[in-house]
Amino acid sequence: MARWCYRHRLVVLLLWVGALFGVGFSASTAGTDYANVFSLPDTDSKSAYDLMQKAFPNTSGDTDTVVWKVTDGSVMDPAVRSRIQPALDTIAELKGVGAVTSPYDGARGAGQISQDGKIAYAQLTFVQRANEIPKDVVQKVVDTAQDAERAGLQVELGGQAIQRVQEPPQGLSEMVGIVAAAVVLFLAFGSFFAMTLPIAIAVFGVGMGLFSTQLLSHTTNIPDIAPLLASLIGLGVGIDYALFIVTRHRRGILRGMDPEESAVTALNTSGRAVLFAGGTVCIALAGMLVTRLRFLDGVVIGTSLTVVLSVLAAVTLLPALLGFLGPRVLSRRQRRRLAAEGPEPEKASGLAARWSVNVEKRPRRIAVLAVVVMAVLAIPVLSLRLGATDQGNDDASTTTRKAYDLLAEGFGPGFNGPLQVVSTGGDTTKLVQGIEKTPGVARAAALPPAQGVTVIQVIPTTSPQSKETDDLIDTLRDQVIPKAGAEAHVGGVTAVSKDFASVTGDRLPLFIATIIGLGFLLLLIAFRSLVVPLTAAVMNLIAAAASFGVLVAVFQWGWGLDLLGLGKEGPINAFLPVIMLSLLFGLSMDYQVFLVSRMHEEWVHTRDNARAVRVGLAETSRVINSAALIMVCVFLAFVLSGDSGAAMAGVGLAAAVALDAFILRTALVPAAMHLLGTSNWWLPDWLEKRLPHLAVEPSEEAAPEPAEPTGPATAIHGFVRTADGDPVEDASVTLMSKGGRQLDRVTSLADGSYIVSVPAPGSYLLAVTSSAYGSRARHVTVTEGALVYDVELSEGEVDAVN
Repeated sequence: MARWCYRHRLVVLLLWVGALFGVGFSASTAGTDYANVFSLPDTDSKSAYDLMQKAFPNTSGDTDTVVWKVTDGSVMDPAVRSRIQPALDTIAELKGVGAVTSPYDGARGAGQISQDGKIAYAQLTFVQRANEIPKDVVQKVVDTAQDAERAGLQVELGGQAIQRVQEPPQGLSEMVGIVAAAVVLFLAFGSFFAMTLPIAIAVFGVGMGLFSTQLLSHTTNIPDIAPLLASLIGLGVGIDYALFIVTRHRRGILRGMDPEESAVTALNTSGRAVLFAGGTVCIALAGMLVTRLRFLDGVVIGTSLTVVLSVLAAVTLLPALLGFLGPRVLSRRQRRRLAAEGPEPEKASGLAARWSVNVEKRPRRIAVLAVVVMAVLAIPVLSLRLGATDQGNDDASTTTRKAYDLLAEGFGPGFNGPLQVVSTGGDTTKLVQGIEKTPGVARAAALPPAQGVTVIQVIPTTSPQSKETDDLIDTLRDQVIPKAGAEAHVGGVTAVSKDFASVTGDRLPLFIATIIGLGFLLLLIAFRSLVVPLTAAVMNLIAAAASFGVLVAVFQWGWGLDLLGLGKEGPINAFLPVIMLSLLFGLSMDYQVFLVSRMHEEWVHTRDNARAVRVGLAETSRVINSAALIMVCVFLAFVLSGDSGAAMAGVGLAAAVALDAFILRTALVPAAMHLLGTSNWWLPDWLEKRLPHLAVEPSEEAAPEPAEPTGPATAIHGFVRTADGDPVEDASVTLMSKGGRQLDRVTSLADGSYIVSVPAPGSYLLAVTSSAYGSRARHVTVTEGALVYDVELSEGEVDAVN
């Protein structure tokens, strides 16, 4: 497939461009129909909601608020009224506005004025839901209301529709993330053309995913946060997957391979790993379905579709683009050096190699230090409290936050989150009296009944997000309503949030067990080991605990919120643990696959665990860290999205990826694998026979390898010495075929001499490993007769020849 895409690159490019523009045109023509459906069956708040829908079916439009405050005098002063009332009348006549309830409407509006007369509010009822109201209509409402301001008169607006118009321009966070990723890619590759490849793949994958999700919103319920999360994860995995493949392709060209063969080899090796990694992300995302929360179904659809399309772009569009670039995927300096000096065998050097050797020498110390760091970061998770953010968590400079604060100041903190006790039988008067006497209730009033349903509006004394309000809901349900002998249910936004958090918390253990179990099975099949997937599961749990600790410290405790411009602290969104854990487990599995697949390849070739872990870490840590840095940049850019849920997910996932890549995969995992030794690769024989075989990343020469050369048997012999000429005793000398099959293995003698038998003339790989002096591997060509080949080892060297 890679070869076909490379040779028919123009056809592939035109197909992708045509598909992107076609789906984009269809999506822009159809528009959006996102719907936030919180289905909480068998909960008290759902029963209350169903009764209200039956009794009051015409309350589907969004209700927003205009709030004003005077510095001197009263809101009833003629000077104030003469400015506010005309603005409200103008708003009432705007298209899309259904009704305006003014505090100046006689006795009916008196309850909309604070006791001190300084603050009043008017309610605006739109004819549509917040996400369906055109932004220009909402902007006219905002402009008309705020035009009434003057010195001593403050006017602010709150509500879901108002919140939409104060969000940053759509696509700003994605654009910032792409620019940051481009900078990292240019520093990693040193080539403008190589830098653009991962960006292009991510743009095509995310663009197709978002347009497709927008079209699907007309056929199924997809929440409005789904496209944000889909673009967040799609940009991250799209850039990362292309980065892995392009890195392998550039390595092949530097070794002297033809660009076409290099691209085919890269897709047949790293491309396989990308397919496997993308599959693990989708499986982790699908784990959300076991929670049976309908709100998350649309998130699964949007994010999984975007990941699938990003993977498809990486394995079809990317080889076509590589065909257009040819050798220009290298920097000019690399192309000049390749032309002047010819291909060089690659070896891991610099910081990656030195760190890999350090981990091998001090695994216990590094493992303890990494565990301590992660444990300290995980401490805040002990105070995790799930709930829902509201406009009280918006930035202090926004009009929605100012309106929220004015309403709390004038009418009490609980005014922003009233409870609705919906009664269908019993003594309503006695129920109202019981509610009024309950500690934590500021006031309660019964509305006129309709179709046998009575709604009692209950204003708590505490804010919607406080623990005291949650306790009040429990008191009303467990004590007050049963004591009054009424048939009633407690509803309202605050009660729905509490029930949603409870349901999510109850189903979280099953969800975690599901995605850990699926990940364990995948890694078990891929790496033929029980210990590797078990280690990965433990590491994923450690990463999750530490990242949620960071999330609690920032968003619940408020550390750094002002610096990030993220408003006020509050509980963690109830849906966030499920979404974050899905994405975290999927992305962690990606890094585990890319790291351990290289270790496993080396283990299969040499059966030397220390070398396998050392070489695997030295070769992959740089690209994994670059990929993680790109992900962190992309995720942090979503702080600019203006959506508190996306900002939380962005900060949480950025912390999770950074900790996972820079501490777990770079330090703790290799240190643990050094300590575990050969038991890393243990698998019972009976299980080995029953498991299906899955090659995540075959060796580079696995595809069409020429037949073994035939001819007279011969040998390679020589000495293994240090740079000073001293003999190296007990060095392991391994002869392998070009495909990686071990042909002979010996140990050097006291004088450093060795001899390995060669089946026939041809090209082979000679690998020499010493625990004291590092390792070296070279391609050698044997002609007629024995070959004399001396090997020089340097202390701490890691020679990474595939």
